[in-house]
Amino acid sequence: MYGRDPWGGPLEINTADSATDDDGSRNLQDFDRAALSRPLDETQQSWLLGPGEQKKKKYVDLGCIIVSRKIFVWTVGLLLAAGFIAGLVTLIVKTVPRHHRAHAPPDNYTVALNKALMFFNAQRSGKLPRHNNVTWRGNSCLNDGKSDSSSVIKDLVGGYYDAGDAIKFNFPKSFAMTMLSWSVIEYSAKYEAAGELNHVKDIIKWGTDYFLKTFNASADTIDRVVAQVGVGDTSGGPFANDHYCWMRPEDIDYTRPVTSCSSCSDLAAEMAAALASASIVFKDNKAYSQKLVHGAKTLFKFSRDQRGRYSAGSADAAIFYNSSSYWDEFVWGGAWLYYATGNSSYLQLATTPGLAKHAGAFWGGPDYGVFSWDNKLAGAQVLLTRLRLFLSPGYPYEEMLKTFHNQTSLVMCSYLPYFTSFNRTKGGLIQLNHGRPQPLQYVVNAAFLATLYSDYLDAADTPGWYCGPNFYSTSVLRQFAETQIDYILGKNPRKMSYVVGFGNHYPKHVHHRAASIPKNKIKYNCKGGWKWRDSSKPNPNTIVGAMVAGPDRRDGFRDVRSNYNYTEPTIAGNAGLVAALVALSGDKTTKIDKNTIFSAVPPMFPTPPPPPAPWKP
Repeated sequence: MYGRDPWGGPLEINTADSATDDDGSRNLQDFDRAALSRPLDETQQSWLLGPGEQKKKKYVDLGCIIVSRKIFVWTVGLLLAAGFIAGLVTLIVKTVPRHHRAHAPPDNYTVALNKALMFFNAQRSGKLPRHNNVTWRGNSCLNDGKSDSSSVIKDLVGGYYDAGDAIKFNFPKSFAMTMLSWSVIEYSAKYEAAGELNHVKDIIKWGTDYFLKTFNASADTIDRVVAQVGVGDTSGGPFANDHYCWMRPEDIDYTRPVTSCSSCSDLAAEMAAALASASIVFKDNKAYSQKLVHGAKTLFKFSRDQRGRYSAGSADAAIFYNSSSYWDEFVWGGAWLYYATGNSSYLQLATTPGLAKHAGAFWGGPDYGVFSWDNKLAGAQVLLTRLRLFLSPGYPYEEMLKTFHNQTSLVMCSYLPYFTSFNRTKGGLIQLNHGRPQPLQYVVNAAFLATLYSDYLDAADTPGWYCGPNFYSTSVLRQFAETQIDYILGKNPRKMSYVVGFGNHYPKHVHHRAASIPKNKIKYNCKGGWKWRDSSKPNPNTIVGAMVAGPDRRDGFRDVRSNYNYTEPTIAGNAGLVAALVALSGDKTTKIDKNTIFSAVPPMFPTPPPPPAPWKP
């Protein structure tokens, strides 16, 4: 038989071979039946039947340990369940809105501090920054310096207006900047907590930038300095000036004279103190700080070389900001320059007994201990007592520093109600100016010194001080400061806050030109604004944070715009208010900054005192 081979050849089927195969197959079947008649062992069965169903093992080998399968399964299951629950809880915590615990509201001192600083924004002169945040103020007096042909310095744009007028008095203004800088140096952490550190530094820089314009700040020696811009004296007859006219600063169109002086020790030394203290505030801005230090050194040298009172040659200064002496500014300015430079010659000057004697450190008098824009002795003594408490420089400074320390203790005693140095109103306001008008500016300065000295003693681990035989704790000083500031903020017989915008009852007729005239696109000329001055209506613009002059000695107050002895604010007064408020504000556990003021002071190695004179029989 043949067939077709698919690979191309004939396919032959051999029938004989086929028969043979059938026989073999039958033989194989017989063999298989014979083999199956015998029992097979497990190995043989696995060969024939393949892998069968295996029994589950009771244990799990984890390599390092063998555990029960049941325990292993439960453990893994529990871990997976715990992870799932933890993830679910985390998801819920992340997605469900949280109810944050409300922060404690700021204390009254912090609230008042925020407002008191805004007053300086309202007093700015020149081209205002975008962030000034006083909507009714604008650029003003952009020709200051240029409008006076006799002025050597032509760019006097900027700075601050002194009070309710538009005069720029450098004497009280420099004191205001020194006070603000001092408060920042001591209480920068409190300013930071109140959210006002950058703001107050911006206020200080606005002032110091202007001061650098008022003399040749790049020179080592000068022969004159600008004392003021504008005029307020109206005794010579009716003519347009900053007191005769009642105008918004933005609308001023009359000539503003520049007053310079070549013999003004008090003014120059106070300006030196302002620049020196600000150099410590801006010590992280090295270039600007050095510029301030250089200016301070130049001014102080001028103050020592060209002796005289600045108000002696100026009718305006003598009327409005008369200086009684320049010796206190020598002590005050010398102390600040020592802290700013570390140069011991300034400390030697500030602790010279003759200088202190002329400044009145060794005699009392009715105004002893009253710290103000005119007399800085009380502040200078506190400032130098700080040096003794924390660095104790020893000889040759110890004797005078000890005297200043003792005098500071006496001043603090005089503030307490147990003593009769100063009277108090029935409402509790201390009469540091003995019943004369405008008392609050002196009260806030005393409150600042009292709180600061209390903090100095606490930082020096000194629980108090002696007034004669009686010992008083530092808390008494803080209590004095709190009662005085609380009076100003409304705890007084009239229930009136003397800080505009604080509380619900405050003066509405503040003696202030810009605040009393509406910003209505109408330009009122010199006399045109008189109707707003004489109006009985409240000011259309609220000058937030302004501390008015204050009540009289009977706790009385007349909210009348024309009576500046009650209703006019000043930058010197507000600077003292800011300093007192920041010292009292916030957490009482936040203390003074002990070290920043000493940044430029080199390590002190006291000189041993000279040996005693040989004994002579």
